[in-house]
Amino acid sequence: MLRKPELLGKKLGLTFNDPQLFALALTHRSASAKNNERLEFLGDAILGFVIAQKLYDRFPEASEGTLSRLRASLVNETSLAGLARQHQLGDYLMLGSGELKSGGFRRDSILSDAMEAVMGALFKDQGIVACQLWIEQLFAEKLDSLSTHSGQKDPKTQLQELMQARKLDLPDYTLISMSGLSHEQTFTVKCTIPIMGDATVGAGITRKKAEQSAAEQMLELLNKANQ
Repeated sequence: MLRKPELLGKKLGLTFNDPQLFALALTHRSASAKNNERLEFLGDAILGFVIAQKLYDRFPEASEGTLSRLRASLVNETSLAGLARQHQLGDYLMLGSGELKSGGFRRDSILSDAMEAVMGALFKDQGIVACQLWIEQLFAEKLDSLSTHSGQKDPKTQLQELMQARKLDLPDYTLISMSGLSHEQTFTVKCTIPIMGDATVGAGITRKKAEQSAAEQMLELLNKANQ
């Protein structure tokens, strides 16, 4: 750890009753068997709940699909890593020698996990209200910039960008069947991605529409898996 956690606490506007919880949130599994993975698990769930509630209240006319897209635009690895970088969180991480040498303090996955672990630690230290208020403050600028038109890129683009952000192979679309007359054809397409064992199947009057349908269903599966 390059700097004392207390300095990061000041940057984040946090004071912990139990400083050991905060230190644990900044400890990567490469550094110790006692690490931030459990706190990250807890923080991930709390973050999803807080942002979902905030979006529900802010956009009373938005559909479930729109709310899910808005949440996905905020609660993702790239977004969290960006917030971590704003506060130089990487300078305070406890990493093993291998991760230090490979630049783990700059890696999106490590930064985003640590940010969620801090949320989990704050919840354990001070309860849900303090945690909720801090998360809302942390995301205030991002929330203020949202509208119901935010995050409304077509499903294929959203899914592709999500895979690129995670440095994974792009979605694969396979044509399963074509049926009907030439002017009334129905296309059926299967979509698969590296991080989901299940494929999704979409249908449409063009292959493009079928692919969009399959991509939209895959995004819904991912949203449910992250809840």
